Amino acid sequence: MKKQLTYIAISVTVCLIIGFLSSFATQSSVNDWYLELNKPSFNPPNWIFAPVWTVLYIMMGVAAGIVWAKGFYHIWVKTALYHFGIQLLFNALWSIIFFGFKNPFAALLVILALLVLLIFTIKWFKVVSTTAAYLLIPYLLWVCFATALNYKIWELN
Repeated sequence: MKKQLTYIAISVTVCLIIGFLSSFATQSSVNDWYLELNKPSFNPPNWIFAPVWTVLYIMMGVAAGIVWAKGFYHIWVKTALYHFGIQLLFNALWSIIFFGFKNPFAALLVILALLVLLIFTIKWFKVVSTTAAYLLIPYLLWVCFATALNYKIWELN
């Protein structure tokens, strides 16, 4: 159990750091460029994004820690964690493309790839731990919502 808690703590920390670093791209344009965009009626207020992402990054880290604790020597654990790492990079890349480069279309392509990678990650997490896979479901739902939002912003602008 101590090993699992250690892996969870490390994984949560890594996820939060990735989220924190990608937020620099977001902050660079959220108070100017983003404000000027036409947005759909279902666009949530800006203040909601930070707490939602914080909770999601924590849940992602807990899920990854649970999987990691099953033993990195196991091929299924390695495969699951490789998928997790790649989708986490695409997660950060989306912020850089959308907010940093101010390119909603390219960001839409990135988030579509993220969705596919996330589905594969959940599939592999389920092979290792059903609990870990279920912890990623809110993240999947949020990314689906973010994909629709990204699409509408691109379409409206």
